[in-house]
Amino acid sequence: MDIIIDGINPNDIPTKISDLPIALPASKSICNRVLTIIAQTDGGGDITNVSDCDDTNAIINAITMHQKGEEYINVGAAGTAMRFMTAFLALRTKSTVTIDGSARMRKRPIKELVDVLCQLGAKIEYAGDSDSCPPLRIYRAPMQGGTVSINGSISSQYISALMMIAPGLRKGLTIDITGGLVSLPYVEMTAKIMRDFGAQVWCSDKSITIKEGEYLFRPYSIENDWSAASYWYEIRTLIPEVDIQLRNLQCNSCQGDSKVAEIFKLFGVETEYTKEGVLLTYHPETVAKRIDIDLKNQPDLAQTIVVTACLKGIPFKISGLSTLRIKETDRIAALISQLGKLGYIVRETEDATLESDSVRHPIDEAPSIETFDDHRMAMAFAPASIVVPGITIEDAEVVSKSYPKFWDHLRLFGFRFSELEQ
Repeated sequence: MDIIIDGINPNDIPTKISDLPIALPASKSICNRVLTIIAQTDGGGDITNVSDCDDTNAIINAITMHQKGEEYINVGAAGTAMRFMTAFLALRTKSTVTIDGSARMRKRPIKELVDVLCQLGAKIEYAGDSDSCPPLRIYRAPMQGGTVSINGSISSQYISALMMIAPGLRKGLTIDITGGLVSLPYVEMTAKIMRDFGAQVWCSDKSITIKEGEYLFRPYSIENDWSAASYWYEIRTLIPEVDIQLRNLQCNSCQGDSKVAEIFKLFGVETEYTKEGVLLTYHPETVAKRIDIDLKNQPDLAQTIVVTACLKGIPFKISGLSTLRIKETDRIAALISQLGKLGYIVRETEDATLESDSVRHPIDEAPSIETFDDHRMAMAFAPASIVVPGITIEDAEVVSKSYPKFWDHLRLFGFRFSELEQ
């Protein structure tokens, strides 16, 4: 489904905060880790506020199929599910199972993780055309712990996947990290949640040690998603006259993307923490004249920040984007090509660094934004309709990967759009 967004009708914007407190989706990052952990306990756990999105549903489905003894599991486009479930199945499978994904997933490397799992005793074969990408055939094999090394500059999810199965390994596990560690907050999130379930974890950006043991049965409530909040921060900068309230966001969150509250001060947005969540207010006098930041630890915020800076006409240099190349799409290339359609010239000036003077050049007609099967492309570019009414967002339903009610929430806020006839 493609949609045309005609922008926002000022008369439809809620005039009071109480008229539309945004109920963000639950954090899929937290939820996916909790699900992977409780699947390793005898009693499971009582989870509240479970994320209702494609990524989390892929993990739920994979665990359910594993428990039923299914021999083929398809996680679709869910990269987190592929990485977490590969490690989980290597440890827990009682027979032979194949884990597969979408066409894009079959091009996303997973060799770094597979190599380490095999060092620990796992038996895994590449079952497709590639010797580094899914599908994978995983056999029942005894695994034990010890010390392993892994390149931390590729994906923190490899490290999180290993961490979460470590208590089930004889002798536990020590992970020595080489090459620097990207997305450190996600590794720290994994360690924090593991401790919540009784694991003993010692964590730094150079080495992680987990003792052998058992996870404890306990109830768990999932907080809402700071990554999803970022699109409302973007909207707040573009509609200065209306404060926005976001529910169930915590000040001391273990989510690395809670950094959005600090980053968006550069765009004039202040975050006030309330008992309901956060209140976003706008202060134009604090808007930065130029933005120069490193997003190595918050790569999922990159699209929101780059698009916002262009729309606000703020020159920028944003580095630390190396992991964007192996996401749902090559997000660096996608940002450059699609912002070009809006009249903004964005350049990759160094490896994984984007720069722009954010001066808008003329465009001939309302552009059509390709999303490349990437939910964050759709959501980061949707607010651009405030500046460029009539833009088209292609394959708009891709938001179901992390924020299924995104379009419903935009409509309630006053955005006007229609489905484009195919």
